[in-house]
Amino acid sequence: MLFRDSAAAVAAECLSGSLFLRLTEQFVHVHGHKPGASEVRSWERSIPVLASALNDSGLGQVEMLLEYGLPLNSKRADAVLAGVHPDTGRPSYVVVELKQWSSAEPDDDDPTLCRLDSYARAVLNPVDQVRGYCQYLASFNGALSGHPERLSGAAYLHNATEFGVSGLFEAEQDQYGRLFIGARRGEFLDFLRSKLGTGSGASAADELLDGKIGPSKQLMAVAAQEVREREQFVLLDEQKVAYRKVLNAVHRAKRADHKEVVVVTGGPGTGKSVIALSLLGELYRQNIPALHATGSSSFTTTMRKVAGARKREVKDLFKYFNSFMTAERNGLDVLICDEAHRMRETSANRYTSAANRTGKPQIEELIDAARVPVFLLDEHQVVRPGEMGTVAEIEAAAARKGLRCQVVPLDSQFRCGGSDAYLRWVVRLLGLEPGGPLIWEPDDKMRLMVAESPQELEAFLHEQRAHGYGARMSAGYCWKWTKKVPPGQALPADVVIGEWARPWNVFGDRAVAGAPPAALWATDPAGFGQVGCVYTAQGFEYDWSGVIIGPDLVWRGDQWVTDRTASKDPAFKKSTPDADVVQLIRNTYKVLLTRGMIGTVVYSTDPETRERLRELAGAPLSLTSV
Repeated sequence: MLFRDSAAAVAAECLSGSLFLRLTEQFVHVHGHKPGASEVRSWERSIPVLASALNDSGLGQVEMLLEYGLPLNSKRADAVLAGVHPDTGRPSYVVVELKQWSSAEPDDDDPTLCRLDSYARAVLNPVDQVRGYCQYLASFNGALSGHPERLSGAAYLHNATEFGVSGLFEAEQDQYGRLFIGARRGEFLDFLRSKLGTGSGASAADELLDGKIGPSKQLMAVAAQEVREREQFVLLDEQKVAYRKVLNAVHRAKRADHKEVVVVTGGPGTGKSVIALSLLGELYRQNIPALHATGSSSFTTTMRKVAGARKREVKDLFKYFNSFMTAERNGLDVLICDEAHRMRETSANRYTSAANRTGKPQIEELIDAARVPVFLLDEHQVVRPGEMGTVAEIEAAAARKGLRCQVVPLDSQFRCGGSDAYLRWVVRLLGLEPGGPLIWEPDDKMRLMVAESPQELEAFLHEQRAHGYGARMSAGYCWKWTKKVPPGQALPADVVIGEWARPWNVFGDRAVAGAPPAALWATDPAGFGQVGCVYTAQGFEYDWSGVIIGPDLVWRGDQWVTDRTASKDPAFKKSTPDADVVQLIRNTYKVLLTRGMIGTVVYSTDPETRERLRELAGAPLSLTSV
């Protein structure tokens, strides 16, 4: 949240012009960069309109929470109004999405999407947008999860006329999503008066802000119900747009008997796998032939175990990218390729029969397998030589086949507590974006601490587990890994740092001495106590993440130095260029540092690097810091 005060006070600040300076200052503090000119312009044009509507309705004491951040993700509602209900006297909240649009029309294929002349792509209908915000808040804020009736949602297009946006009223409207336009302002004022009374909204606002934030609906924990029964995830904004784009492409392909390709691209935690699972669930319920595929053994194995625990046919929905070498052309309606950045040049390996060694690119196999192949990817999560999934590669492959290819970008992220500031700190720390490392400024979404020893790191994570949180330790691939453990023996402690020693996670698909198989390390509670690597951590999330930076990446002087000789990763061959190794090692630590939902504790085996991390991260590790 960037600003909070009564509607009367907000109106006065708008009049003096000071509100927009304060919003800008707070935005810079929270996000680490200045807001865009269009965002500042929208504040200047829309917030006074909403404040005026409240004051003209006699609701000057209602609290306005401006740019209210949704819990555990980076999305912001334009305003949440907090007050007391005029009939019940209980807390009442209205989420308001403000639009300056004067005209817009529904998308030809889908009334939940709409098109504007100024936008190149279809966007979500504001009614569906605000409805998603309400559903999300009701799921994650303790002040609302038991009282969903206290929450309402409205989209207010204050510049719009009846003629300009009449088609948008075709969208379904309910308690969480109502549409109002400036040409019928009186209806909006009546709506506000029906939800909010004239008394002070300060205590209601306090209750909302103090509401306990529920844990993230972790992908694996709800996969079974998601696929078998109904959606458990609330898709927001561009997530919902991507979801609808795929479903619309499926329906077009069935009606017109043609193919098209959809690419959904976004960084870590933008919800790609949530979209994939939601799509699979919806297609499964509609009896539309579809499969989910990844290049990750851990991810696919976990999905099979959790989602397909009781139904074999659900387990069979989850495949690998190399499963389609002999697939019938267009035998599926939809193939959902999750983590598509892990595609390889070909599907052939040493076990592939000579008859199937066609040299056909894996990307072409995947496109050929379905009428609507869907690729979800993050180009900056490539951590192994030979991985080649990029938007350009997919677009080129589609063009060679004369196929339409839609690209849907995702911007908002849900990992790391939804903290844009933390993700920016990580990519700047590792030099994956220009500008150099930043000093961490704590926000209210993500915790960051530096440990002085691996013992301290592990003890802290143990403490968090005692409070009911999930936690894992992971490290760069800087220690040899014992792959074969004789029956009846415990895992050897391969990761040795001074007097501290712990085993890597199990190598293989069988549990060893109580430790889960590799694919379940991130999700099985017994995974704590072993050290995970990037290949077992990628694609997963847990509440607290402990990351050990090994000697393959050290800080010297004013820059990072990569030592490829310190890496024990067998994926790095002698033929792998130094420049590729540098990039892949940095990408590896980006993946490891972005697994935590609540906080990250980082430790480096190198004293100079630890000192630099202390300078940048600020807070030392201590229980009082959380």
